[in-house]
Amino acid sequence: MKHIDEYRDKVLVLKLSGLIKRAADLSYTFMEVCGGHTAAIHRFGIPSLLPENIKLISGPGCPVCVTDNSFIDKAIAYAKMNDVIITTFGDLIRVPGTGSSLEKEKAMGGDIRIVFSGPEALDIAKANRDKKIIFLGIGFETTAPGIAVTIKEADKDGVKNFYLLSAHKVMPPAMEVIIKEGVELNGFICPGHVAAITGAAAFSFIPRNYKIGCVITGFEPVDMLQAIYMLVNQVNRSSPDIEIQYSRAVTKQGNIIAQKHMNDVFILSDDNWRGFGKIALSGLRLREEYEKFDAEKAIPVKIKEKKDNELCICGNILRGIRIPTDCTLFATTCIPENPIGACMVSDEGTCKTFYKYRINE
Repeated sequence: MKHIDEYRDKVLVLKLSGLIKRAADLSYTFMEVCGGHTAAIHRFGIPSLLPENIKLISGPGCPVCVTDNSFIDKAIAYAKMNDVIITTFGDLIRVPGTGSSLEKEKAMGGDIRIVFSGPEALDIAKANRDKKIIFLGIGFETTAPGIAVTIKEADKDGVKNFYLLSAHKVMPPAMEVIIKEGVELNGFICPGHVAAITGAAAFSFIPRNYKIGCVITGFEPVDMLQAIYMLVNQVNRSSPDIEIQYSRAVTKQGNIIAQKHMNDVFILSDDNWRGFGKIALSGLRLREEYEKFDAEKAIPVKIKEKKDNELCICGNILRGIRIPTDCTLFATTCIPENPIGACMVSDEGTCKTFYKYRINE
């Protein structure tokens, strides 16, 4: 299959592995900031193809994982209201809040429906005019443009019972926080799907301001290995830069149409990230002209702030300072069937990836 088979070619994989081993004569630490990359790295056994002096660590690349407890608790509070239908992507339903989860609320009779897109949630609103439909909006720049189009459609069609609870986030500010916190890094493996929207230019401040290289890559073994080889060469040359390995999907400027939809509807705001706390200008909230669709403004709800489970280290994993096997709960109390932390819920979560691919190593 074109764009898959050639990127899984064994000859190319072994050739790139050999090139990396010959070039890597220093110590290197690279961070991927995409849950899809985390899954691909372990699914394809990429670490086994690398020399021991190259270390790969995971960052805040899972949108479900970085969504903090206060968002989940607000969603749960809405789900308890008789006149509300919650619409959400599937992964989010199992993320534990401080006292419950959407899955548990659904089992107790809450009207919580899994959808695959914003337009599907909007259709539910049109079919249930006597109810308030709240769509739980999560995701990075990849997801936000589609939700922006949905909000525009709701406005054009005069839908008055459709609301967004937004946890949409943008990736570069979190990457900057990681650098400023002093996590030892020689380069970032940048998210391919995010960059398809934002363009490579969104990450150019990292090599310019912090002298750390970036390579935007795809999700196949050849993609991942080529990106690592490019980063190794950047370090060896002492020439950090922003490079595009994933040229079949990513350009320097990105998807201008998608960016316009996102910027028409959303504005940057401070937002909370699991494990990080509040990061300046890292979230997306609705612009004033679309605030009538803002669930928090239209249907105010109060929640009691509670501390996260102190034994769960998901926050530190997202910041790149711990790995799942450091957690006392991992693969014992915390398993995919009974997730204690958000990182064990999503297929893009580092804990679930480790559990799936590394538990028997």
